[in-house]
Parts: sequence; structure tokens; C-alpha cells
Amino acid sequence: MVATTSNDKVDFVLQQIEIMVASEGGSLELVSAADDALTVRYIPGVNEECPECVPSLEQVTQFLTASLQIHAPEISSVEVS
Repeated sequence: MVATTSNDKVDFVLQQIEIMVASEGGSLELVSAADDALTVRYIPGVNEECPECVPSLEQVTQFLTASLQIHAPEISSVEVS
């Protein structure tokens, strides 16, 4: 499970994205969280029966950015590596 931050709204978003990527064996790792910036590492899972079911780095970045814009608009910078 991804580490928590001091912002409950950010934590909610991270937990939801973690659930999504974990369903395919992936995970998120919190690298840093500042007042308006968030950096996470995405470790993709492996699904040999459905490789296209595993979210790409770009998809996770889009999901995370869009969710943060809704739930924690104070986060203006999102980096996923």
C-alpha cells in the first residue's frame, strides 16, 4: 500500500489509483509530497493473459492527474516515473 501524506485528499486519490494498478499486480510508491507537488513511482504489474489490461505509465499519470484536479486541486505538479 502506498505511503500516506499529510493531505487526506491526496491520500484518497493515491489509494484509489493503487487499487486500480494492484488489480493487475502493480503498485505505487510515494517518492515525495510537497505543498503543491507530488512525485510517485509506478511499478507495473504483469498479466500474461491480458498484457493490455496493465495500465501504462502514461495512463497512470493521466488517471492520477485527473483525479487530483478533482479531489486535490491544490496539487499543481504531478510526476510519475
